[in-house]
Amino acid sequence: MRVLIADDSKPVRERLVSLLTELDYVNIVGQAENTIEAKILIKELNPDLIILDIRMPGGTGMDIIEDIKKCNPDVKIIILTNYHFPQYKEKCLSNGADYFFSKSGEYEKMLDVIEELNSKKKVE
Repeated sequence: MRVLIADDSKPVRERLVSLLTELDYVNIVGQAENTIEAKILIKELNPDLIILDIRMPGGTGMDIIEDIKKCNPDVKIIILTNYHFPQYKEKCLSNGADYFFSKSGEYEKMLDVIEELNSKKKVE
C-alpha cells in the first residue's frame, strides 16, 4: 500500500512514519507539510492512501479532498486532525474523505482501518 502523509507538524509526520513502517505492507511514498506540496506529490506519486491534516499552510485539507477524488476516485483519504468537531467531520466526509480521526487519541483506530483496507485490497 502506497501511503502519502500530508501534515504541517513534523512530530506528527514522524510519529506516523514510525507507526506505519511497522506494517510490512505499507510503503510511505512521500510527505508534505503544506497543501501545495501535497497536491504536487499526490499527482506525482499516485498513492493508494493519503493521511491528511485539515489545517496546513497554503490552504486546508478540506480544500484538496475534492481535487484528489476527481483525479483518483479510488484513493482512500484519512483525515487526521486536532479539529475533530462534528461540522469538520461532516464537511470532510461530504467532500469525499473516507475516514476522519482525532490526533488526540484515535491513532489505533486509524491503524485498524489501514489494516482493513489492506485486507480488502488483498481480496481484490
